[in-house]
This record gives sequence, C-alpha cells and structure tokens, in this order.
Amino acid sequence: MLDKVRKLLAKAEDPACSPAEAEALTAKATELIAKYGVDQALLAARDPARDPVVDRLIEVPSPYATDKAGLLVGVAIPLRCRTIRLSRAGSIAVHLFGFDSDVTRADLLYTSLLVQAAHGLAATPIPWGQHPAAFRRSWLAGFAAAVSTRLRAAESAASSGVPSMDLVLADRSGAVERRRDEAYPTARLARPRRLSGDGGASGYAAGTAADLGGGAHVGAPARDALT
Repeated sequence: MLDKVRKLLAKAEDPACSPAEAEALTAKATELIAKYGVDQALLAARDPARDPVVDRLIEVPSPYATDKAGLLVGVAIPLRCRTIRLSRAGSIAVHLFGFDSDVTRADLLYTSLLVQAAHGLAATPIPWGQHPAAFRRSWLAGFAAAVSTRLRAAESAASSGVPSMDLVLADRSGAVERRRDEAYPTARLARPRRLSGDGGASGYAAGTAADLGGGAHVGAPARDALT
C-alpha cells in the first residue's frame, strides 16, 4: 500500500503537475495512507512486536526553521504521534514519539510536503507592501493548518466503522504519551505565535491541494528544500 502512495506522491512533487492532477492524487494518497495506519494498528493489536513504540529526532534546518517545525507537528499529531520541540544553539529539532508505522508515515509525509511547499511558495507572488519573510511565515502557517485539518479528517474516516478501533487507538495513544513523558517529564506547552504577514489564506489554499502521502525518492536533503 505504501508503494502505491509513494508513486502518487512522486507525481505530486513534480512541478509540472497541474492543480487538477494534484487534487486527484491528493484524494487517493490521503485515503491510502490513512488506511495503512489503521491496518498497522489492527495488526499490532494482535502482535505488539510488529509495531513497537519508537522515537525519532528530526533536525529542522534554517531558514524558517520554526515554520518547518510547525509543519512537522501539524503532520505528526493527526497521525497519532507526539512531539517535543527542542531549541538549542540557534537550531531547532523535533523529537517524534509514536508507533513505528506512524512515525514513518509522519517523517515521509513531512519531507514531501516541504518540497511541495517550496513549489507553492515559489509560485506565489508577494503582495506589494508585504515584508517577504512575514508573508512566507504566514503562508507556511496556513499551509500547515490545511494539511493538519485534512489529515485529521482522513484518519477519522479510515477508522470509523472498524470494530473496537476506538479502544485500539486509545491504548496506542496512552503508550506513546507514556514514552514521551518518560523522556521529557518537565516539558511544557509552547506559547502561541503571532504572525504579521497576510499569506495565510493562499498558504491554506495550497495546503488544501497538497498531496498527502509518503515519499519514495525523497530523502533527508529534501528537508532543506524550502529556502
């Protein structure tokens, strides 16, 4: 199933992909990646060893590291991961906690969405009078919000009607949160950000059209795509 998602995603990352094509790819990839997550959760309920709780530290490079971290968190939470954002020595990293299948989905999807966001930003003119950095930050916030909303809907649709799914997901959520709390017992919620740019609406529209799947040919260097 992930191989199918990867092929859809590879097409969506192509700058030559038209909006109509991207929308069709989005619908199918979102459905498949959500179904994959549900399937893995059900299999692990019968055999816990096949999908253990893991953690993965993802370095978020500059520029716009805070905004890239926001996109990663916006992807990870709907996919049933938990996150800790670490700021140190001028750099940012996000520590993901979750079941192996969910952390893999989140990491691959985030890496691909950075590429898609870079294409979207490059194609979006900055309005006259707007500070470029402020506009881009608000654009990325809108993009992340749209992606997160769509992922929540897809995950909910995939799990609805599956017997005992609520109990399975509740057990998995508790295990992930215990792992996070053991690693960071004194972590606290970050304060909300205030953004001054007017790019949120166009970023949200781009996030609505973004393809939501895993990535085959997208590796770690792609995390630097947004410059």
